[in-house]
Amino acid sequence: MKRVVFMGTPQFAVSCLEALLESECNIVAVVTQPDRPQGRKKVLTPSPVKEAALKHHLPVLQPERMRDKDAVEELASFHPDLIVTAAYGQILPKSLLDVPELGCVNVHGSLLPAYRGGAPIQRAIINGETKTGITLMYMAQGLDTGDMIAKTEVEITDEDTSGTLFAKMSEAGAELLKRELPRLLHGRVQAEPQDESLASYAPNLTREDERIDWSRSPREIFNQVRGLSPFSGGYALWNGEVFKVWEVQRPEENGPEAGAAPGTVLDVSDKAIVVACGGGAVRLTKVHPAGKKAMPVSDFVRGASMQTGTVLA
Repeated sequence: MKRVVFMGTPQFAVSCLEALLESECNIVAVVTQPDRPQGRKKVLTPSPVKEAALKHHLPVLQPERMRDKDAVEELASFHPDLIVTAAYGQILPKSLLDVPELGCVNVHGSLLPAYRGGAPIQRAIINGETKTGITLMYMAQGLDTGDMIAKTEVEITDEDTSGTLFAKMSEAGAELLKRELPRLLHGRVQAEPQDESLASYAPNLTREDERIDWSRSPREIFNQVRGLSPFSGGYALWNGEVFKVWEVQRPEENGPEAGAAPGTVLDVSDKAIVVACGGGAVRLTKVHPAGKKAMPVSDFVRGASMQTGTVLA
């Protein structure tokens, strides 16, 4: 039975680990990111992959830097025939890529060569894509530049947020891995080189990506907020403090012109906060004022002082 090392960190990767557990391979080790502080109390918390691995009594490695010589040597001591990664969170050095005879394969959350990088799922929604997918690829030294083994497409609907799309993509990635694994364990397979002229990038999100620019169109703001939900949300400033936006109503195809400066609050009701933006207005339906919890607008309006004419910076 072939020896496999799995490398992954978030919930997205758990389904791929479970697919390997159901297959005819021997998972000799799981590598994931070190435990990180979470929440307001900064409680040291294991990754979802670590929790899943321990549940199945698998050895877990958590190097701070996978590029360190000691980390590579420790992993190599498990003598893997194949390494499988899914959203691990670190670039692997060539010294590690050369360890397994059958190579290192990665389950990547986009249809490569589009959306290389660390945030392909969120940025696909933010950019208004209606389709994305999973690419199973051999790993190379560049950022998601390896030869492509197989792909599967996933639809993006207006009802999707990053949360729902992560779940759909996780399932699709596991199914693709399960389908292709038998031949990957048999030997290196024919793979298609990526067309560099078609490459695009999806770097990790920053605080600036969360800031709402009210001069943008209703559709662009709608896509931005759902692309950031439920992980960070978008934000503006109200009375000099952060005012988070977690949910925006899908804009009408031919919505009314706002007739006011972008960021101006046009209406406040228990159904929505209507805010002027570029070429129209957006309806905020779930918000998060500073010092309080996220809440539907119906709860917000009961105790809030926001009024028509307020400008969200």
